[in-house]
Amino acid sequence: MKKSYKIDVDCANCANKMEDAARHTDGVKDASVNFMMLKMNVEFEEGQDPKEVMQEVRKNCKKVEDDCEVYI
Repeated sequence: MKKSYKIDVDCANCANKMEDAARHTDGVKDASVNFMMLKMNVEFEEGQDPKEVMQEVRKNCKKVEDDCEVYI
């Protein structure tokens, strides 16, 4: 399953950090961040609950860039 989420981030480098953090979250098959569109696209692994996984994605993103937001 793939879903898109609105994000708030200040710079392209920070967006890259968020993308990397999302990709390394359990339950995420793939993730990409479009800084210009302020959007994160996430593909979830089979059988995962997107809401639960996105809570972890948000936590992991905040660890690498505390001034960011992922709107779930």
